[in-house]
Amino acid sequence: MPSRADSPGDVPRTSGADRPGGVPRTGAADSPRGARPTSGAGSFLEGGSLPLAGVPIAVKGRHGLRAAGPLLAAGGVVVGATSVPGPGTPWQTWGLGARGRTVNPWRADRTPGGSSAGSAVAVAAGLVPLATGSDGAGSVRIPAAWCGVVGLKTTAGRLPSADRTGLAVPGVLARSASDAACWWQVVTGEPEPVLPPLPVTAVWSPDLGFAGPDPEPVALARAAVERLVAAGVVRLVRPRVPLRLTDPGPAWLALRAPGADLAGAHRVRAENDRRLAGLFADAELLLTPTAPTAPHGHEGPGDRYSTSLTWAFNLSGHPALSLPAGFGGDGCPAGLQLVAPHGREALLLAVAREAEARIGGLVGN
Repeated sequence: MPSRADSPGDVPRTSGADRPGGVPRTGAADSPRGARPTSGAGSFLEGGSLPLAGVPIAVKGRHGLRAAGPLLAAGGVVVGATSVPGPGTPWQTWGLGARGRTVNPWRADRTPGGSSAGSAVAVAAGLVPLATGSDGAGSVRIPAAWCGVVGLKTTAGRLPSADRTGLAVPGVLARSASDAACWWQVVTGEPEPVLPPLPVTAVWSPDLGFAGPDPEPVALARAAVERLVAAGVVRLVRPRVPLRLTDPGPAWLALRAPGADLAGAHRVRAENDRRLAGLFADAELLLTPTAPTAPHGHEGPGDRYSTSLTWAFNLSGHPALSLPAGFGGDGCPAGLQLVAPHGREALLLAVAREAEARIGGLVGN
């Protein structure tokens, strides 16, 4: 149930159901890794385990309950539907929903990002430890960055999606990487992500070769990377060929436009896929700022694409995760984006959990 338009963010009422802290750990993920089912609901029911028993969860939009079956089967309690862009809102949303604007929990005059705006705010405000989202161009990762929470975008095709283009995939917003990992276990049936040998090799790119981000989000993300390096979580390596992707924007827009000539889009996708494959032959992770700017006002982003650092991985299908990376001079959070090879969500989650354990969370400068 959406909140009143004058409340701090269009987020679900919890009627006292919200509880402090994150998702309780169950210790039920000790089984060896095997074939990956499309949903983890059956295995939990068969084993009598309810890893989300009583945990309040918010779902993205009024149709979000349709995809919440595994969470309900694991004992989760859906307490509300969060705000999403209303009819006629441009795809690049800034949180204007039918019940009024959704505000950034850190500054009411700034956007929380979109389109999983209400989900990010609900988690950041402590109403729920988990909220579902979908990510077609950065719609989980950008709100996660601008609200100071964790946001995971899954590999294209890994979980069911109604998007005919294949660009939009399910994701989650969570208070911690551990909570995001719990969501991943529930929806896939996979065991708890196992930490790989540390440090994990990584390549840093401030702009993917084309994006032109502002200096401050780049500096905040780079400082977060240095903390990861100092903590022994990652080791930066230089790729044999510097990463320079082709701007995916025109290709992304063509794939979304009915009747568009897709030959150019397919060429861009193929070339960027080739360049990313070369990078992941040299390193396990790619690290970038999540967003090219700080959160903008409710009047909109102007001529800047907030998605310039995220939608490349919707086009390529790679999994990606945004971690909090500190606060800018305006008092709003920024994010560090981790990108992994296809199907390596467990790597992203394991690295993010270890970062939280060793650094105590990346939020804070």
